[in-house]
Amino acid sequence: MGKLTLKSDTRVIEIFANYPDFVRDKMQRLRELVIQTAEETEAVTVLEETLKWGEPSFVTKSGSTLRMDWKEKTPDQYAMYFQCTSRLVDTFRLVFNHKFRYEGNRAIVFHLNEKVPEVELKQCIKASLIYHTVKEELTLGM
Repeated sequence: MGKLTLKSDTRVIEIFANYPDFVRDKMQRLRELVIQTAEETEAVTVLEETLKWGEPSFVTKSGSTLRMDWKEKTPDQYAMYFQCTSRLVDTFRLVFNHKFRYEGNRAIVFHLNEKVPEVELKQCIKASLIYHTVKEELTLGM
């Protein structure tokens, strides 16, 4: 593992602070999993935490943008979003089948009352963070 440089936009912290109490810890845990996975991934040396479409997002030099959010219109769930033109979500479906709930080819959706399968989710996060180096592999290195 290399040393990770985390570049955080202060507006992201504001977004997390403004989530309702009942979802804030869950969103914060997703954030922690992304940062932890980046730290454990040798190919990732810089992780940029920013806002895209008003949502907390993570960008790496060799990866595909990963976003996350909770929305008022679907208050009982929150999600991690992936580039819809990538093979990421289709590959997650192939590798993990029914381990997750998916929204089309763009998201993994979590319900507030369910336990997140963190080991498997970290594999999905890693695939996104290094997507451009593994996109030719059948299962994206998972």
